[in-house]
Amino acid sequence: MARNAEHELHRRRRSRNVGLGLVLAGFVALVFALTVVKVRQGDLMEAYDHQPRVSVLPEEGQDGGTETTTKEVQQ
Repeated sequence: MARNAEHELHRRRRSRNVGLGLVLAGFVALVFALTVVKVRQGDLMEAYDHQPRVSVLPEEGQDGGTETTTKEVQQ
């Protein structure tokens, strides 16, 4: 038997490792692509920066709830 002959077990293990590496590389590419898309649409994001956000504050005269009373409808 030759000294550098490759055993069948090593070939199967290598093919599994290559397959797993390709799956991992695909996952990394997917996460990178999603990150790039999210960063490019950054003007739509509102992160928590320890400042009150005007877009989530209730309008003047509202108590912050989502229910509308009959008094508000008549006005």
